[in-house]
Amino acid sequence: MTLNIVQIPAGAGSNFAYLVFCPQRLRGVAIDPSFAADAVLSAAAERGVQIEVVANTHGHHDHTAGNAVLLAATGAKLAAHRSDIPSADLPLIEGSLLPVGDSQIDVLHTPGHTPGGLVFVTDTAVITGDTLFVTRCGRADLAGSDVNQLYDSLQRLKQLPPATLVYPGHDYGPRPVSTIGDECHTNPYLLCADRESFIHLRLS
Repeated sequence: MTLNIVQIPAGAGSNFAYLVFCPQRLRGVAIDPSFAADAVLSAAAERGVQIEVVANTHGHHDHTAGNAVLLAATGAKLAAHRSDIPSADLPLIEGSLLPVGDSQIDVLHTPGHTPGGLVFVTDTAVITGDTLFVTRCGRADLAGSDVNQLYDSLQRLKQLPPATLVYPGHDYGPRPVSTIGDECHTNPYLLCADRESFIHLRLS
C-alpha cells in the first residue's frame, strides 16, 4: 500500500512538516510538526486522517516545536531516537518499523547532523529531515554534529533507488521535492569523490 505524503510549509526557518497516511485506513503519522501544528491538524482533518504517531527526524527545536500541541490534540505517541529525545514513547533505532494503516515506514538511523538523526522511508519516498536537502545537506558544525558520520549517512542514502522521492526538512533548494537520482547527479555534497573532499566542502 503506497502511503500518501502531504508536505506542509512550517515557519520562518523554511521548515517542512509532513503528514504521512494510509489512504485505505486513514491512519497517519505526523513528522516534524515544527511551527505548523495547527496546519498539520487541519491537513489531517480535511482528509479524515487519525494521527496515531508524532515522529521526529531529530531533536532540534525548529522540528519539534509543535510536538506538544499535536500530542495533546490527538493522543498520539511520540517516536524518535532517544539520543536526541530521551522522553520518546516509541524509541526508534536502525531497522525500526512504524505501522501506518495497511503499510509501514522503515526507519534508518542517519547520525551526523545530530547523534539521533533519522530518516523515514516509504515504498516511494524518503523524508530526510536535516540529513539531506535538495542540492544541499545538513550542517555538521553544531553541538553534537559529526561530519564523518554525516558523510557515512549520505552514502547510505545514495544507495536508495534513484526514483525515490526526497522530502527534505527545509525548503532550501530550487524545488521542494527531489529524487535520489537527481541528488546524486546535482548535489555537490553527494558528488564529492571521497570523505576528505566532503569534509572540506561541508566545513569550509
